[in-house]
Amino acid sequence: MVSEIENKVRSAKKSSVKLASIDTDTKNRALEAMAEALDIHRSFIIQENSKDQEDAKKLMEEGKLSKALVERLKVDNNKIDGMIEGIKDVIQLNDPVGDTLNSIELDEGLELYQVSCPIGVIGVIFESRPDVVPQVMSLCLKSGNATIFKGGSEASHSNRAIFDVLTDAIKHTETVPEDAFQLMETREEVMDVLKQDQYIDLLIPRGSNTFVKFIQDNTRIPVLGHSDGICHAFVDSKANLDTAYDVCYDSKVQYPAVCNAIETLLVHTDIADDFLPYMADMYNKAGVKLCCDEESYEILENLDTINEIYRATEEDWRTEYNDLILSIKVVDSIDNAVDHINNYGSHHTDVIITNDKDNKKLFSSLVDSSSVMIDASTRFADGFRYGKGAEVGISTNKIHARGPVGMEGLVIYKYILIGNGQKVDDYTGQNARKFTHNNLDKRYRDVL
Repeated sequence: MVSEIENKVRSAKKSSVKLASIDTDTKNRALEAMAEALDIHRSFIIQENSKDQEDAKKLMEEGKLSKALVERLKVDNNKIDGMIEGIKDVIQLNDPVGDTLNSIELDEGLELYQVSCPIGVIGVIFESRPDVVPQVMSLCLKSGNATIFKGGSEASHSNRAIFDVLTDAIKHTETVPEDAFQLMETREEVMDVLKQDQYIDLLIPRGSNTFVKFIQDNTRIPVLGHSDGICHAFVDSKANLDTAYDVCYDSKVQYPAVCNAIETLLVHTDIADDFLPYMADMYNKAGVKLCCDEESYEILENLDTINEIYRATEEDWRTEYNDLILSIKVVDSIDNAVDHINNYGSHHTDVIITNDKDNKKLFSSLVDSSSVMIDASTRFADGFRYGKGAEVGISTNKIHARGPVGMEGLVIYKYILIGNGQKVDDYTGQNARKFTHNNLDKRYRDVL
């Protein structure tokens, strides 16, 4: 007997074929309707979100929900403004479906086109953060992908409210199939979704490292994402200290509960005595707890301005705090900084602050992360800030897509060969025809 979950996934799979063929104007009209609907239904969305916030705060008090998840849960007018702006940015992006990536003449009258196309059905499993729904739905709609959403129970009211507002808006666009977007809501549905490798082409998990690792370990469906966000800032001996104060503060304090906030500060020993006291005072005023190695601890332990200072353990270098906690380590070279980052980091986002051009080049070439910043906050590692309109997630993978993933990570390609009766047999044997393999300056959409 087919389960309700499988029925929903099958419906999305069937709808994905139609969605893949919809023209750009139709998709943009649907996106405009989505943005307008969010604006119209602000009070309803915020009202539903308040129910989730009340429940979440009780769970946090009981130790059943982390502070980071509770902070990510909140939806207010500013957050809705961001959702609307993200959708409008996606409207302005080029439609990636049907682009000719390459064209080549195999022989006269035999032409091969490499053409971009949607992946098919995207499964998005996420904790908290209801703004994932409009971000991902807009990108998947524009790229022609059907989408299965599975949000956490802590945001059930918010997810349902936003999903209903968006899908109701899409229904008024005649050619967009209603079943292309599905929302799963019960806890039991997670394992059922993970089993749908026959229908779901790609999974994108968004949440804590434990959550993402669980998804990666329990499905045969390809997974795009990252399990940890252990990011670093390295203050080089030739750094401008004013720049370092600004970048290191913003990278930690601006929003500590996200994956692109730094968890470890590395400081060159030559400037540690000058840099650390003032930097630590800035962190102290923001309520940041400091976990220090021996050298940084000796510099800071007797300062009256520092309240919370502790000795770091080996585990601290591997910990994603998602909170106002920061590990600090003094290093004696850029090589040691790079070694520490590549050893303990999660290949997410790391920054160097330096005025030395050679060290900028060395750091950016040797640090094996999906985003490397030079004299700029790690918090810029974001699909919207990268000009992608929004993002479906941040990937530390080395295949298909890496870093903040926008629509370019939601399309793949197919090969289309156009001939007029050619046979492979004509290209074998003593009198075989020869392939020309000439590059063509032609687009598939202009050929037929």
